[in-house]
Amino acid sequence: MADENTNQGIPEPEGASDIIETEYEVGQDNVSPFGLDIHNPVFFISGLAIVVFVFYALALPEQANSVFDWLFASVTKGFDWFFLSAANIFVLFCLFLIVSPFGSIRLGGVDARPDYSYVGWFAMLFAAGMGIGLMFFGVSEPMSHFSSSLGGTSMEDGVRTDWAPLGAAGGDEAAATRLGMAATIFHWGLHPWAIYAVVALALALFSYNKGLPLTLRSAFYPIFGDAVWGWTGHVIDTLAVFATLFGLATSLGFGAEQAASGLTFLYGSGDAVEGTRSFIGIPYGNTEESGTENSSTLLVLLISAITAVALVSVIRGLDGGVKVLSEINMGLAGLLLVFTLFVGGPVFLLTFFADSLWAYLQNLIPLSNPFGREDTNFMQGWTSFYWAWWISWSPFVGMFIARVSRGRSVREFVICVLLIPSLVCVLWMSVFGGTAISQVVNDGYEAAQNASLELKLFYMLDQLPLATITSTIGIILVIVFFVTSSDSGSLVIDTITAGGKVDAPVTQRVFWCVFEGAVAIVLLVGGGLAALQSAVISTGLPFTLVLLLMCWAIFRGLQSERREIK
Repeated sequence: MADENTNQGIPEPEGASDIIETEYEVGQDNVSPFGLDIHNPVFFISGLAIVVFVFYALALPEQANSVFDWLFASVTKGFDWFFLSAANIFVLFCLFLIVSPFGSIRLGGVDARPDYSYVGWFAMLFAAGMGIGLMFFGVSEPMSHFSSSLGGTSMEDGVRTDWAPLGAAGGDEAAATRLGMAATIFHWGLHPWAIYAVVALALALFSYNKGLPLTLRSAFYPIFGDAVWGWTGHVIDTLAVFATLFGLATSLGFGAEQAASGLTFLYGSGDAVEGTRSFIGIPYGNTEESGTENSSTLLVLLISAITAVALVSVIRGLDGGVKVLSEINMGLAGLLLVFTLFVGGPVFLLTFFADSLWAYLQNLIPLSNPFGREDTNFMQGWTSFYWAWWISWSPFVGMFIARVSRGRSVREFVICVLLIPSLVCVLWMSVFGGTAISQVVNDGYEAAQNASLELKLFYMLDQLPLATITSTIGIILVIVFFVTSSDSGSLVIDTITAGGKVDAPVTQRVFWCVFEGAVAIVLLVGGGLAALQSAVISTGLPFTLVLLLMCWAIFRGLQSERREIK
């Protein structure tokens, strides 16, 4: 068993646990230039490859966009069946763990106890997992699926050209609403959280119970043995760094666009159609027809501000930074949810929530079906895209959830990571999406339906009382969710590039936090964010194989753990 020093901040298992005996010591491949403590070669290869990618995207933008557009289409369309099949396996595997005897195994040993309360733990895993996505898609996705379903199906040369899920519901508002909500919840419910749960459980099990470093390579020890300490593991960890940093940089860019759009919508001046709309003198929020381009200056300022606040959070540490911000954000999000629920009609929206949940359960199997589908646009352009996106983000979210989940039983862990967040997502989408759809169907208000994605939330809130206050809270939520994502992402990347050490010098996390912001700004100004998004999605394909292998490794690890406890 490794002692406390060789574990480098990872506590020893408490009580009976099946420790994996290996000669590898955490940090044995690390080097210490300029007082740092970084893994060789993961740190250097990751950093160099990221710089090369950014240079390529900026130096040859047309070629880069062409290459990554082709790669994006090849992945989402050519492997749609693979993504859907794998995601189904992850859900079934998690449900199996809940009801199996493995559920009683405790992460960290039989005597381990949780490091965080339920409130703090849930706030952190939810903020890292989907907080920002719910702000961006809470109105826009239910509205999109409702509209496409209501429009019915369209054919060209024997192939469906519409984007409606399943068989659509042409002209039937009630059926289109139920189908639209079912499709939305499908993308934000059990499947994505199962993806996160698999990665998080693998990392927690093999680190806290088996005594291995807190890196992705450790989860593959039952399959590859000591080869994980060589180039097999280097490749796995380097891919994880790519996916995490690129995913965060992309989200910083697109999140800044939503925050900038909201600020200009609320506090800007001028006319968007005439091309005079601006915020603090910076042109933004103008329509394409106006001929006035939105300045990237406002986006750069927002990303810089978000990165600066994230730096403060990084320096304060996990308990004083991410945990505090996550709890504040969950409180604000809860306040906005409750306000919208009561103003939008609590009886109507709670009934809508129950009906949407039932519609999701009724359509779950058809929506999960990977073969013989006619709704190929929806299946490939929405579902396949989402599954690739969640999988590419899974190293980041999974690692962070693992960091804060020591002491939980496997059953408790899976229920809280899989079922509870899924129900919260259903409630959120039902309240915000239901309010927006009701405005269209019952009030004839179509501004939110016709607005751009980043403005749909604000147009919906604009019809409710205290619109300026609630929309301002929405902007604050968007920004603080990105701060927590940046901070927790820096923690994850630093852990991986430090060879699994969780107590590496804080300057390394500061470096990665600044690097994330810099990559987002450079690509945003240079027009390379679209190529970056395609690159992120493309990493979902190899990581799908990684996650499938993880399921087998988890099963093997839990088997040995149960034998040890007996």
